[in-house]
Amino acid sequence: MRQYRILIVDDEPRILNFLTTKLHTSGYEVITANNGVSAIEQAQAQEPDLIVLDVVMPRMDGFQTLKELRTFSSVPVIFLSARGTDVDRIKGLGLGADDYLAKPFSPDELVARIDAVRRRTDSPANRKVQEQYIVGDLKIDFAKRTVSINGKEVRLTKIEWLLLSELIQNTGRLMLYEELLSRVWGPEYRDDVQLLRTWISRLRYKVEKDPARPTLIRTMPKTGYIIDETASR
Repeated sequence: MRQYRILIVDDEPRILNFLTTKLHTSGYEVITANNGVSAIEQAQAQEPDLIVLDVVMPRMDGFQTLKELRTFSSVPVIFLSARGTDVDRIKGLGLGADDYLAKPFSPDELVARIDAVRRRTDSPANRKVQEQYIVGDLKIDFAKRTVSINGKEVRLTKIEWLLLSELIQNTGRLMLYEELLSRVWGPEYRDDVQLLRTWISRLRYKVEKDPARPTLIRTMPKTGYIIDETASR
């Protein structure tokens, strides 16, 4: 099992180097980016488990970066900012950040906050009760977080996995657009139906026998999606 991977995003090399050393000694794998554009690229390519994100950066600030990040990932984010005002803190948390730490800060406090976010996201309350779901030649293993068709593993992105998990764990129940968007991307995205349709289409391409005529993930027009308990593949 790989180490817990943290992406640090800051335009100050001194901070990047210092935090990389600190987190390495705390047992974490670390990757870095020095601007928002590079952070988005790293998040897509490396799929970190948590992101430490500076607010004030060139090209794309932390708020813009987080908003873009939330279109494809629900990875936990801790903001770092020299602007410790309540307005910025509220804005960051409202965009979907998990924590907000004002500069200057104690590196030990940052590690403690990372540990706290990790415990919260890995807590038993957040683990799926169902261990496996099998329909036809499709098998979903929640314990291993894998999906396979005819024994061949299908690679899903984090967003695709979260979407499929929410749908499967609610098999037979209609999931409203707003409900899925809020659970996977956060409440600020609850009205972005086109975003949801795009990702459902990508998911169907990977798990449906005929994506153009889906039998597993059914659309309820102008309402939401439902996993068909009687689906066959």
